[in-house]
Amino acid sequence: MSYVIPPAPVASLPVVGRAERFPVRRVYCVGRNYVEHAKEMGFTGREPPFFFFKPADAVVPVPEGETGKIEYPSLTKDLHHEIELVACIGTGGRNIAAADARKHIWGYAVGLDMTRRDLQGEMKKQGRPWEIGKSFEQSAPIGAVTPAAQVGDVENAEIWLKVNGQDRQRSNVSKLIWNLGEIVEHLSKAWELAPGDLIFTGTPEGVAAVVAGDLLEGGVTGLSPLSVKVTPAR
Repeated sequence: MSYVIPPAPVASLPVVGRAERFPVRRVYCVGRNYVEHAKEMGFTGREPPFFFFKPADAVVPVPEGETGKIEYPSLTKDLHHEIELVACIGTGGRNIAAADARKHIWGYAVGLDMTRRDLQGEMKKQGRPWEIGKSFEQSAPIGAVTPAAQVGDVENAEIWLKVNGQDRQRSNVSKLIWNLGEIVEHLSKAWELAPGDLIFTGTPEGVAAVVAGDLLEGGVTGLSPLSVKVTPAR
């Protein structure tokens, strides 16, 4: 097949212990999925889950043992970190029952949902979509994918983020409002999941701003950690 312009390369992630990579199709994100984070954003209770997207080319793959780089984005003066467990779909489907969700997850990774909080906040006030605050270049750094068969009890794993060596976020995946199975169930009712889809499952409390020069180091117990440096805007 020929194209009138060169096609964009397929986004992909490194895989722990393997030369093959995990191709990325879509990036789904779950909003306000930890109780304490919902509170710090001004919400309470177990509201129905809601989702937003990031483009696949927002993904910044970070190999094991390396420190990735993301450029401080344009238009914002309030760039926030949000550390998250990412589920990587290997088998797609519609209307997947929560009890069957784990069968569809190929592996897990640690990700950052970088957010232009000032722009997101302005869109909220105006009742407009969030894309300008969430879906921009290099807004989704992700570490190496660990195959599900090699992961322990991920649903009770500690999740954490340090900025310049200081704790910013620390919680446990068990505190998700909607757990992994429920997330997959809800998503697959609205969209047909497919191999290569990534699901950012939500961030715990402690989100805050970063600036150029900051080093972000995050992890989920049992997974390859993530290290990212924020570089100055061009």
